[in-house]
Amino acid sequence: MAKRPRKGAGAGGTAGTKGSTRRSNPGRTKSSRTATAKSPVAGAARGRVHGEHSAGGVVVRTTEHAERPLVLLIRDSYDNWGFPKGHVEPGEPTDRAAVREVEEETGLLHLELRGLIDTIDWWFRFRGKLIHKVCDFYLMVVKPGMSVATSPQQAEGISACEWLPYDRALERVSYANAKGVLSRAYAMITGTQADGSV
Repeated sequence: MAKRPRKGAGAGGTAGTKGSTRRSNPGRTKSSRTATAKSPVAGAARGRVHGEHSAGGVVVRTTEHAERPLVLLIRDSYDNWGFPKGHVEPGEPTDRAAVREVEEETGLLHLELRGLIDTIDWWFRFRGKLIHKVCDFYLMVVKPGMSVATSPQQAEGISACEWLPYDRALERVSYANAKGVLSRAYAMITGTQADGSV
């Protein structure tokens, strides 16, 4: 069996290729997948492109300042900051895969799924193969009264987990399309636009 790229490879973007975003309606449980991503390699033969499907989550928790929820970011094996995610197993619903991957990579339990934020895709090369990765991101909230302590999955290269306010998290996130996911998650949880307006 061919070895999969380490988690975080091209997470939310790529080196040398530009990630794109497949827009989905916030709150939907499944992506319509109506948009078509274009290969960054002109005329690339389809047989040379390897497709991968991942799912992950933007996890938020409330504080005593309800209008300023905290967002969980992880630092991956490439020292990039983003959101927990991982491969969808054959036959596994994407929302369940997202929760499973978040739990595994962060140690958080008792997460409440709030709906699909967006589906993004990007391209990267791994061991000479051109890989097209599609990732469904879901909004998740830590249930009231549950522990918010984290335990990074070091075996998968996750070196840190950190809770940050939205504005600081937006600055910290490494990739542009992941910033877009965070902005839409913020709008879903607060009912505002990314700039704070209603």
